[in-house]
Amino acid sequence: MKQKAVVLSPKDNVATALSPLESGDKLELKIEGKTFAVTVKSDIPFGHKFSLARIQKNSPVVKYGEVIGTATKNISPGDYVHVNNVVSTRGRGDLERKRK
Repeated sequence: MKQKAVVLSPKDNVATALSPLESGDKLELKIEGKTFAVTVKSDIPFGHKFSLARIQKNSPVVKYGEVIGTATKNISPGDYVHVNNVVSTRGRGDLERKRK
């Protein structure tokens, strides 16, 4: 069976789609021997993220074992995680310019 998504670190609360996913797809992802069952709630393009767990508004979004952003609203397991519900906390040149 072809792997449809990948989790890069056991600290991650998101997974990355390895192929386009459709709403309703049921996935089982193994992370350090533990299995996570997730039903994707909307179409997820290749290379994009979806949530593995509930992420509260203003909480960190973790990928690669590192915080990559902050949730701008509550995110449920299986939700598409993108600019509609996350603000980046890395590479924010707009914020760097304001500090100068």
